[in-house]
Amino acid sequence: MNVRLAKFIADCGVASRRGAEVLISQGDVSVNGKIVNSPVFFVDGSEKICVKGKEIKKKKEIKLYMFHKPVDTMTTTKDPMGRKTIYDVLDKKYRNLKYIGRLDFKTSGLLLLTNDGEFARQMSLPKNRIQRTYVATVNSFTEKKLDIARKGVCVDGIKYRPMKIEAVDEHTLKVTVEEGKKNEIRIVLRYIEAPVRALHRVSYGPIKLGNLARGKILEVDKKTIDLVLKKLLESK
Repeated sequence: MNVRLAKFIADCGVASRRGAEVLISQGDVSVNGKIVNSPVFFVDGSEKICVKGKEIKKKKEIKLYMFHKPVDTMTTTKDPMGRKTIYDVLDKKYRNLKYIGRLDFKTSGLLLLTNDGEFARQMSLPKNRIQRTYVATVNSFTEKKLDIARKGVCVDGIKYRPMKIEAVDEHTLKVTVEEGKKNEIRIVLRYIEAPVRALHRVSYGPIKLGNLARGKILEVDKKTIDLVLKKLLESK
């Protein structure tokens, strides 16, 4: 199937569609050794396509799944302490999938899984500023202390970016972060004297857990994956 050259370049993860058109107009793209500088050019993928002299290949189709991680499971392939892992919960056919980021042993909720290691890495990088939203259950809190976390804090020499925090009720906070440091929410809320009793992730970027049952897995549709890929390309 023939597609526009700019779309092929975008599908290879080199640039956004618009960015690919700029590369073409600048004479940075060649097809079978010949420079192409018109956006109205079609390829089928069998050609030798180079961007700035480097050959590019269309990536395998990215598969993405949302998994409702139960508490008391480790986000790892094997735990040296013998604790249950997410792969003990998942059906065997999903055990080659790579997790995106981690949820700690006592945290439940949305965990994304993919067949693409580079995609998983990009989704986890702090520089891409992908927002993750959690519901935290705490004993108590004050708005004054929450404001400290909202401005960003330094705990034990480690800097934590400002968090978006919304008080849902007297024991529940909705917390959004975009950095993903280990135990970030637990550490910061403990620092402001609102230690976490329970933590549950409800969204990762545009993907929401919704009412997916605990321990269940669901494939994410291609339209949503394309939206995520577009945001990643725009952040480069």
